[in-house]
Amino acid sequence: MEGQNISVKCKVRLLRALVLSIFLYVCETWTLTAELQRRIQTLEMRCYRTILGLSYLSHTSNDQVRTTIQQHIGPYDDLLTIVKEKKLRWYGHVTRSDGLAKTVLQGTVERRRRRGGNRKKWSDNIKEWTKKTFAETQALAQDRNRWRDLVHNSSRRRPDDSTQS
Repeated sequence: MEGQNISVKCKVRLLRALVLSIFLYVCETWTLTAELQRRIQTLEMRCYRTILGLSYLSHTSNDQVRTTIQQHIGPYDDLLTIVKEKKLRWYGHVTRSDGLAKTVLQGTVERRRRRGGNRKKWSDNIKEWTKKTFAETQALAQDRNRWRDLVHNSSRRRPDDSTQS
């Protein structure tokens, strides 16, 4: 098997540089539903299991895989935390600017409501993670330092806290 002479730390660095950079491309525009969050976590664990050479038949829990990876590379942010942080940072950036993106972000389109339950909107993620209204987040985003602190604290919550769709 190839790659047996490459350390786990080097493999994780390659994963983050080559695979995750492509995966995270335009992740700021995603609406994170419970299903999408589950898929993101599944991708991350699949990549780590491949790096460690673990089979699903070995019955190794995700917590054990995370612990093993952390022993090799030290503390790290999981993929879902990175996505949330990038999305919150982009929201703050767009809110402070005066461009088309801000107009689109703040605009709404009048239409008939669909049958069934309401779909989760992009802005619902921001409200859910910050625990603030849309108007409060827009005012808070004007101060970069306060927004940066909020982004850091909001994105670091455990994924289990925000898996409702």
